[in-house]
Amino acid sequence: MPLTLLTTLTSPARTACSRRLKPALLASAVSVCLVAASAPATPLGVGDRLFPYLGNPGYDVASYDLAFTYSGSNSKPLQAVTTIDGWTTTALDRINLDFAHGKVRSVEVDGEPAAFLSAGEDLVITPEDPLARGDRMRVTVRHTSDPVSGGRDGGWVRTADGLAMANQADAAHLVFPCNDHPSDKATFTIRVTAPDAYTAVANGLSAGVARAGRTTTWTYRTQHPMATELAQVSIGRSTVLHRQGPHGLPLRDVVPTKDRRLLEPWLKKTPDQITWMENKVGPYPFETYGLLMADATTGFELETQTLSFFERNLFTEPAYPRWYVESVMVHELAHQWFGNSVSPNTWSDLWLNEGHATWYEALYAEERAGRTLEARMKAAYGASDGWRASGGPPAAPKPPTPGQKIGIFRPNVYDGAALVLYALRQEIGTRAFEQLERVWVREHRDSTATTADFQRLATQISGRDLGVFFKNWLYDEKTPPMPGHPTWKSAAPSSSADKAAK
Repeated sequence: MPLTLLTTLTSPARTACSRRLKPALLASAVSVCLVAASAPATPLGVGDRLFPYLGNPGYDVASYDLAFTYSGSNSKPLQAVTTIDGWTTTALDRINLDFAHGKVRSVEVDGEPAAFLSAGEDLVITPEDPLARGDRMRVTVRHTSDPVSGGRDGGWVRTADGLAMANQADAAHLVFPCNDHPSDKATFTIRVTAPDAYTAVANGLSAGVARAGRTTTWTYRTQHPMATELAQVSIGRSTVLHRQGPHGLPLRDVVPTKDRRLLEPWLKKTPDQITWMENKVGPYPFETYGLLMADATTGFELETQTLSFFERNLFTEPAYPRWYVESVMVHELAHQWFGNSVSPNTWSDLWLNEGHATWYEALYAEERAGRTLEARMKAAYGASDGWRASGGPPAAPKPPTPGQKIGIFRPNVYDGAALVLYALRQEIGTRAFEQLERVWVREHRDSTATTADFQRLATQISGRDLGVFFKNWLYDEKTPPMPGHPTWKSAAPSSSADKAAK
């Protein structure tokens, strides 16, 4: 379950000097140029029903280059440079980026100074020359990246010895300027400079380590596009443990150095878990995988791409049964297919992420620990009407409630959505269902997909009209009868659920 955060971007409004100024004249002209832009700036969004101001229209991002400099204190802002390469999809005289938790020092568009100011949680940039539709563009923002909470949780998470990221669903723009919506995926290069006593690890594979004086710069690159909410950077007194997964897949785990022996029995389970998932849905979709075991208390684990985030205490707390911990590991692993490789086109499609991860978590617990799937689904059925009352139907979740950490991550999109998949398997049969799962992740790999896409594919593979089935199971306020289990009953929503629904 992710955290959320609310702060304001602090930055003077600036107007860019003319691109035609010679470098020698630029310094003398700076005092004239630091004036507010004349027209008001407004926050934009891509129209997401749950997060209206998240993302920005008018351009597609191809790649991010993030550079962070860490001082050794996890309570001080990091110095950062974010470079965004992309292209316009419409003519633009302004570029909106999501950014809401740092100070902006300067902005350039295609190497030239640009005006900038803040509007809501947007950084609004005015290049000197408007951009035509189809133009390539490079935006460079020099800024701070602040790990200090300002009343909202998310973004940087402070660990016992450093920092990690938790950007889901709407917190990546608290760390770096971006188009913070999963519909605009891009490749990432991430550079972290830190004192020599620290180790930095990020999404993707290592692209080099460079030492200079008393600092080290660690560089990582992704080989596949990634949504901003899945970005991960770990900085700490850590050890990186390497091993080999199926088909030679390079695995690397990041653990507090003091705990490497304690955690190894859990880490060595990953190769077998990947093989188990591959047998269910097909080849692992990325260039590497591993676990980041953070010494932090967050209340959630997180499927950050190629490097899943886990609380250290999940593996050291004796109250958690072994089967439960292993199934949670599989939940985050399953997300690499469902949610990461195939990302939601809108946040209302979240049930496809969490429902599938919960499904394979439960299936793994059944096959490896005898925790029957049917029993779990029957229990979920009994609670389903209450979940729908408080959180909405699985494919039409209610917007996040201000001040509540749970956000949109409610039971209706976890076990409530896994219940939809169970009903679908009951409806079309196990063989068609398993084929659907494999084709889904293959056809939409490295892309985004919608609930309608899933329905179309299920209809095609099963050879049946499933329109009524999906309408009832995904959008109705009440849980439909379960195919094959006519005696299953869903309890009436409790008074607390009714109140939450209001």
